[in-house]
Amino acid sequence: MKAMQTCAFSGYKIHPGHGVRYVRADSKSFELLRGKSVKLFLARKNPRIISWTVLYRRMHKKGKTEELQKKKSRRVVRAERAIAGTTLEAIRAKRNQKPEVRLAAREAALKELKERKKAAAVKKEAPKAAPAKAAAAKAGPAKAASTKTKKSKTDKKAPAQKSAPAAKPAGKGR
Repeated sequence: MKAMQTCAFSGYKIHPGHGVRYVRADSKSFELLRGKSVKLFLARKNPRIISWTVLYRRMHKKGKTEELQKKKSRRVVRAERAIAGTTLEAIRAKRNQKPEVRLAAREAALKELKERKKAAAVKKEAPKAAPAKAAAAKAGPAKAASTKTKKSKTDKKAPAQKSAPAAKPAGKGR
């Protein structure tokens, strides 16, 4: 005995000895239950919009009397985790702070950062300036005064004159 087939259009079972096999030009075969299914299949009708087909009934949730209870959906539980370097309590405390307090703390942190940058800049300048001052002190007051003279506008170099363009090398050229 042959196995039961299902109709390619309606979705109903086809018992052995019943139905029609339709083979398309690309050699794909379709089992169809009866003439009604064949006619609609060849007319390229969509089985999802024809109300007696299994596909239509599945799409529109028809005939499911067994499944009365809806499945309970799982609620996603969000776990709060600490970020590297801070604890969960510290994060919660910051979140619960009022905006004014948070703004004041931010301004204080910015002010402290600026002060640190100024101190670092002063430290960098101090070693560079110290050798120059020491050399000036050794040379004496006369040379120290001469090293600090300002250049006047007339001391600037005269602008360089443009030179003639270089000659092209001889060779294959037009």
